[in-house]
Amino acid sequence: MTQTPPKSNALVLYKSGPARITSITDKIEIQLPNGKNKRVRDKDILLLHPGPIRSLAELDDPIEGEVEEAWELLGDETTTLNDLGELIFGESTPKTIWASWKIVTDDLYFHGAPDAISGYSADRVQQEQSDRNNKQRAKDEKAAFLERLTSNNLLPEDHQQLSDVEMVALGRSEVSRILRELKREQRPENGHHLLLETGYWGESHNPYPPRMGLETTPAEGDVPELPDEERVDLTHLTAWAIDDEGNRDPDDAISLDGERIWVHVADVAALVTPDSELDLEARSRGSNLYIPEGTLTMLPPRATELLGLGLQERSPALSFSFTLSESSEIEDIEIVTSWIKVTRTTYEDVDKLIEGEEFAPLYNKALQYQQKRVTQGAIRLDLPEVKIRVVDDEITIPPLPRLRSRDLVTEFMLMAGEAAALFSQEHSIPFPYSTQPPPEPGENGEPWPLPESPSEMFGFRRRFQRSQLKSMPERHSGLGMEQYSQVTSPLRRYLDLVAHQQLRAWIQNRPLLDSEALTERVGAAEAVIGNVRRAERFSNRHWTMVWLRRNPEWSGEGVLVDTMKQRGTFLIPELALECKVRLKEPTELNCSVQLKLSEVDLPELTAYFRS
Repeated sequence: MTQTPPKSNALVLYKSGPARITSITDKIEIQLPNGKNKRVRDKDILLLHPGPIRSLAELDDPIEGEVEEAWELLGDETTTLNDLGELIFGESTPKTIWASWKIVTDDLYFHGAPDAISGYSADRVQQEQSDRNNKQRAKDEKAAFLERLTSNNLLPEDHQQLSDVEMVALGRSEVSRILRELKREQRPENGHHLLLETGYWGESHNPYPPRMGLETTPAEGDVPELPDEERVDLTHLTAWAIDDEGNRDPDDAISLDGERIWVHVADVAALVTPDSELDLEARSRGSNLYIPEGTLTMLPPRATELLGLGLQERSPALSFSFTLSESSEIEDIEIVTSWIKVTRTTYEDVDKLIEGEEFAPLYNKALQYQQKRVTQGAIRLDLPEVKIRVVDDEITIPPLPRLRSRDLVTEFMLMAGEAAALFSQEHSIPFPYSTQPPPEPGENGEPWPLPESPSEMFGFRRRFQRSQLKSMPERHSGLGMEQYSQVTSPLRRYLDLVAHQQLRAWIQNRPLLDSEALTERVGAAEAVIGNVRRAERFSNRHWTMVWLRRNPEWSGEGVLVDTMKQRGTFLIPELALECKVRLKEPTELNCSVQLKLSEVDLPELTAYFRS
């Protein structure tokens, strides 16, 4: 509030800024720094100097004064704004008064209102000045860092400042101060871009397992020794463990004893009991994580050493035994804990001998069962597959050929899965069943015909519905099976281990997990398994993009599998890679087109090609 009536051309304070009175009637008209006039009430303004001031622009001229001397002279006393102006500048004018008021509101040396201004203590002034200097220094350093960042000229010590960008790139934070300063959208991909640009990450850095919230080190824990318990001696059977070259966790083997089929599976539940430390560790991981750089196991390596089939002279197994009827129905099911003697071999070696004396009987059983599944609607998609490997940062992408030996093993594993599902139903064992609804019907409501060409298989794959784990059996549409449970990889998949724990408990007449406990385990595993599969898929694509970056002149065959306007979706068999390319001319589906690499956006997992 003003102490004396204001007059025209007086300097007043209005909303923390200067104003000049231009006229006084029933209200006071003032001029603001932007040149606009405004009518206000007397209580809306505070008189600073009676004037005259002809223009607020006068206040902008620089002016020198003795601020520290005035502060020291004032000491503990209180003064007015008018007197402070004279202390600092030697006179009281609109210009010196406004400059003095700005010094007061700066809050370093003085504080108060125009009619009562006091100085701060020396300690407070010193601390405030130090704080301001530190803030200014930090601001200057930040500006210098951003300048080095944008000019790609970082110093070694700058890298630690990129940690908040890394947190966004790894999906552990949604906010990065640096990305905000650079006006980049707060996305993991943008963080990845910046870390590549600055050299903080190399192109080989795979962010996807941690971005999916997964453990990035193998499981640890004490693995007990195998319990001394009675087992059926099946070492007289020839048990074949057929895997890829270099496989380190063999957990299944197959035998044929006359017409009786045996599928032997590593007896992991003998060591990993429900709710044990190892069980909880495996549950939290859901499954092994297979990425091109290597494998992150859900169980400690010692478990594989003790239980992997063929890694010891004789191996402990949970063995599934059954026969196939003339109509290929699984009958006479028996499940036992056993000792087996395993012969390890590879898909490639078995494929060469599959029509020979050792493997032809096994393969014929597999074909018999496969034919039954086909008649029940099983869907087989013959799309290109590769096996991406990274060793010492060297990337190889060999094709995964269609081998009859792979079909042999697949069918035996499916037989074991159906046998386990039937056995658990017969004996009322709460069990995890794998199910899959049929693909969505076509526009006419009819089921889709079985795909034959690459484009049909590509389209059919997109119509697949997700498989689901349930506590009651239902049809698995994709496999053409009325009931199915996964039981052949307990070293690698947690729910296979749970199935084994249930079967073992029944065999040994011990308490079973009830349906509620089983459902809890299914839910816990499903919560993480989806992220494991995504991390594997993204990691494979990441390394494919890195390989393309290292081969910028790549060109090769692409098969057109879908079109939309002038864009086509191609499958590149050599890389098992899907990409979109602009079509220069009309092209028929399933035609091969020569594609050439144009650009790779590694963080976006996108490669651009031209035809």
